[in-house]
Amino acid sequence: MTTEFNELLKVSHTDKSQIWIIGTREQVLHTINEFYVKRIATDRVKFTPIIPAPFEGKYMSVLVR
Repeated sequence: MTTEFNELLKVSHTDKSQIWIIGTREQVLHTINEFYVKRIATDRVKFTPIIPAPFEGKYMSVLVR
C-alpha cells in the first residue's frame, strides 16, 4: 500500500488485535486449548466465552490480544 492509502485508513493504534475462532463447539474448544498449549494465548481468560455463531450449528470465541 502506498502512503496515500495508509493516511486514509482510520485505525487506532490503541485497538487490540482479535482472532476469531468459528467452528463446531468441539473445534472451537480444541483450538482454544491448542492456542494455550502453544502459548499463542498466555491465559484462557483472554478468550470470550463460547457462544452460538450466526451460522447454523456453529459456535465462536474471540481471542483478544
